[in-house]
Amino acid sequence: MKIGELAAATGIATSAIRFYEQSGLLPAAQRAENGYRSYSAEAVERLRFIQVAQALGFTLDTLRAIFVTTGELSQTQLHDELTQRLDTRLGEIDHMLATLRAQRKDLHALRERLLASWAAGECVDPASVQLSPVEPAVAAPRPARDKSALAQRPAPAPARRASRR
Repeated sequence: MKIGELAAATGIATSAIRFYEQSGLLPAAQRAENGYRSYSAEAVERLRFIQVAQALGFTLDTLRAIFVTTGELSQTQLHDELTQRLDTRLGEIDHMLATLRAQRKDLHALRERLLASWAAGECVDPASVQLSPVEPAVAAPRPARDKSALAQRPAPAPARRASRR
């Protein structure tokens, strides 16, 4: 399928598809004799995976790392890798939620304090404002892995940056 058809099938702009291809997230398309890109049905699946993963907060660098390892791992190792990345993301979200809860609590307390001080004709000294502590993010425990298989895996290639025009 041509890039316009792929864009229509996925709802992704052609410029984004070209960017994903250039940055290694989407395998390079075959070129027809007229120079047009020609994509397989797997490109639709890959782009839908990227859309879902981005909606869940995964970065393009994380996705690139996943795609690099998919061909080099057994199915069990791949499942372990994906599970570990999901656990890591869940830990990040838990930390963000804890931070937001603490900020919400602090904002409510500050609001009440400000209203009370203004009613008394006073000002609140910013140095007197106490903020709730937030626990540092803790990485999720990693599943046990077969170290010998991972040691044989080559390091991912450094990410290339796309030039902005």
